Amino acid sequence: MALPLDGLLVVSIEQAVAAPFCTCKLADAGARVIKVERPEGDFARAYDKTAKGGSAYFVWLNRGKESVCLDLREAADRDLVLTILEHADVLVENLRPGALERLGIDPEAVMARNPKLVSCSISGFAADGPNRDRKAYDLLIQAESGLASITGAPEAPGRVGVSICDVATGLSAYAAILEALAGRAVSGRGGRVEVAMFDTIADWMSVPLIHLELGGRATPRVGLGHPTIVPYSVYETRDGRALLIGLQNDREWRQLATHLIGQPDLADDPRFATNLARTEHRAETDGLVADAVAQRDRVDAIAACEAAGIAWADFNGVEHLSGHTDLRRVTVATPDGEVALPAPPTRFDGATRTGAAVPALGAHTDAVRREFAG
Repeated sequence: MALPLDGLLVVSIEQAVAAPFCTCKLADAGARVIKVERPEGDFARAYDKTAKGGSAYFVWLNRGKESVCLDLREAADRDLVLTILEHADVLVENLRPGALERLGIDPEAVMARNPKLVSCSISGFAADGPNRDRKAYDLLIQAESGLASITGAPEAPGRVGVSICDVATGLSAYAAILEALAGRAVSGRGGRVEVAMFDTIADWMSVPLIHLELGGRATPRVGLGHPTIVPYSVYETRDGRALLIGLQNDREWRQLATHLIGQPDLADDPRFATNLARTEHRAETDGLVADAVAQRDRVDAIAACEAAGIAWADFNGVEHLSGHTDLRRVTVATPDGEVALPAPPTRFDGATRTGAAVPALGAHTDAVRREFAG
C-alpha cells in the first residue's frame, strides 16, 4: 500500500536531534529523505556506541534515510546539493542561522528557482531575534525557557529526562511542513517554515506563565506531584510498591474519599471539597491519601482505585518499560545489526509505519551523485 508521502523528495542538512526527528517522521510516511552529512558525519553518530556499535540517538532518528557525505565548502558538493534542491519538495536544515547562506545555499534563492519547495529552518532561537547567534542545545533551552525551574523536587530543579526541547521542536517542524504541503496542493507553491526551540518551549510554558502573570504565583516544583491538582502524586503501598494516583475533578475526590480513604465526609469538608482548597491544604490531603494507600497492598490499592473510577499508574523504571505489556516494538536494520525500538505511536488502519534501515555514513553518496550528475 502506498504511503502518503510516497514520491516526495526531502533534502535535509541536519545534525543531532530536532531536525532528524522531523525528517524521520517524513521518512516513516514514505518520503525519500536524502540526509546531507559533513565529511565526519552527523555528530550524533558519535554520542555513544550502545546500539550495536551505533549511537542510540542516531539509530532512533535516522531510519529510512539516505546518507550522502559532502563538504559544502567545496563548489562541486555545493552545486550537487543545489541541483538536488531543484527537484526537491522539502528542504530541512538546522544549522545556525545564516550558516547555510554563508555556504552558498540560500533557501530564498533556492525557492525562487523551485517555487514548489517547502523550506524549513530549525534553530535554537528565532533567526530574527537578539539571541539568534547563540548555540542552543536541549538542556540549554530547558534552562533558558524556565522549564527546568518548574521541574524537579522542591529542593532542587531538574532536567526533563529526555531531549524534550529537541523532540517538541522536531514535531512542530513536522506538523508545519505537512501544513505547507497541504497548502501547496491548493496554491501550487511551497513556502518558508521557521521553527525555534525556544519559541516551541515558550509555547509549552503557557500555563506556568499565565499562573505567574495573571495569577500572581509561580509554579512550584513538586517532584512527582502535580503543581495545580491535588491529590495527584506517588504513594507507597504496604508491600513497598509505588503508585501514582491522580484526580481530575471534585467528583473523583468524593469517590476517592469513599472507596480508598474510607471517609466519605471528607468530600464536604471545606478544607478538601474543592481542588483549590485541596491545593491550599496539599500536605494534609496528600497525608490522607498516603495513609490510606500505606494500609493496603498494591493489588488492594489498585482495586480501590478501580472501584472509585480513579486513574492510577505503577511508578516504573526503564527496566519495567522494557518488559511492559503495552510496549510495541519495530526492528530496524543498522550497519552493525538489527535494533528493536519502540514503535512510532501512530497507527494507520492498524499498521505502523517505519523506515527500513539506518544508513552508514555516505552509503548513498555515489548513487546520488550519479543520479543528479546532470
